[in-house]
Amino acid sequence: MAGSPDGRLRVEVADGVGTVVIDRPAKLNAMSAAMWRALPGILDDLAADPAVRVAVLAGAGGNFCAGADIAELDDIHRPDDSHLSVAAERALAAFPKPALAAIEGYCVGGGCQLAAACDLRFAADDAVFGVTPAKLGLVYPVTATARLVGLVGPSTAKYLLYSADLISADHALRVGLLDEVVPAEALHTRVAEFTATLASRSLLTQRAAKDLVDAIVTSTNVAEKARHWTDEATTTTEGEEGVTAFLTGRPPVFTWTTPTR
Repeated sequence: MAGSPDGRLRVEVADGVGTVVIDRPAKLNAMSAAMWRALPGILDDLAADPAVRVAVLAGAGGNFCAGADIAELDDIHRPDDSHLSVAAERALAAFPKPALAAIEGYCVGGGCQLAAACDLRFAADDAVFGVTPAKLGLVYPVTATARLVGLVGPSTAKYLLYSADLISADHALRVGLLDEVVPAEALHTRVAEFTATLASRSLLTQRAAKDLVDAIVTSTNVAEKARHWTDEATTTTEGEEGVTAFLTGRPPVFTWTTPTR
């Protein structure tokens, strides 16, 4: 499907997976201000939909995202909390279900910012990555910088930020920016297989794991969050269903979708 020249975020929901497609192939899926503004609301809708158990962020036309549209940079890149890419990044990082970036082609600048905000990143072996504010004389947002450091460590983060050079998928995998690299022709099949697995697992376990991992990384309210999720588990039948299904040799049917309080 050809995208509008002005771009849009296209949403597809099937088999428990909500896919958000960055659809502006004529500009390598560079995100306009309107697209940055739209992403948090789209994620809120997917979070509220009980039929969606996993989210995938992808790009149309063979590329993931070439970043922010430079022609609209004054609207997108702001020196405060109204920074549009930061708002979108935060919404993606806070998405309460597993979120996976399926990356083809260019994943540059704001594209890397979005990919890093996902829980997991799978890429085609010919994808290329770059964190490019040094080409424009911009300061990379602190939230995005912290997320990048968390993934690749301080030295590699400096390498990427200082140089603004593009790196290969193999390089990105080696430094921790990616979780899997697969042949380009197999990416969609691999993502579909993996998200089907995620959709079959307990969302209670996944949501608790996401909350606890993030708390551990930031050293924020770890004990409090652990108590919350232990208490939440006692109000559900998820554990009973999982154990019963295992003992009887059938696939489990997990039904938990949201916290009870």
